Amino acid sequence: MPRFVKQSSLSLFFLALMLVSVVFQAIVGHDLYNDEEASHAELAGEEPQLVSFGRYLFTSHFGQALMENWQSEYLQFSLLILATVWLLQRGSTESKEIGKEGAESEQQQMIGGYAQQNSPSWAKVRGFRLWLYSNSLVLVMGLIFFLSWFAQSVTGWSDFNAVAAAHNEASVSWLGYVGSSSFWFDTLQNWQSEFLAVGSMAVFSIYLRQRGSPESKPVGAPHTATGVEG
Repeated sequence: MPRFVKQSSLSLFFLALMLVSVVFQAIVGHDLYNDEEASHAELAGEEPQLVSFGRYLFTSHFGQALMENWQSEYLQFSLLILATVWLLQRGSTESKEIGKEGAESEQQQMIGGYAQQNSPSWAKVRGFRLWLYSNSLVLVMGLIFFLSWFAQSVTGWSDFNAVAAAHNEASVSWLGYVGSSSFWFDTLQNWQSEFLAVGSMAVFSIYLRQRGSPESKPVGAPHTATGVEG
């Protein structure tokens, strides 16, 4: 177990942070939801319909907030994976070396006849299976993005109609909600922050350093060194 923890410490660390964040998001979201319900009930002169913490976890209010962030994160990394195949940034650790853009040769990718003895079995085959495995990372990341984006749209739609009903306003269809300014305002404010973060990292890694991190070049590496990690 200690060996497993050490060898998986990066993923375990971020998994723990994610779970702690989700728990605290649920706690404060539950308080916010009930506060809003109490305020609406007071204005309407009705008895507030407060929910328990367990019930809140299955509300659209919580689901929409959670999925809204998940989909933008997976969009960010899906685009980064694809963009770095062809696009370059001189001096950045987020870029391949200048002149090495593209899908690279079979020898460079160690596939087909160039596969090693311990290479994954699907790297040694041809046809669809090789194509699928060759693109499996972005396919899975992209799939998670589309699923979480769809979940965001459904939970956001449900929450939108619940608020509309509380204000005696007409409900909208799912397509109507997805085409609304409300949906795209929430979506785009997340997307632009992810694009800014990736672009900033690509530029900052040219000039700034973090000793010992593979996200940074060695401290003494020249600014022009591209695709070099510490």
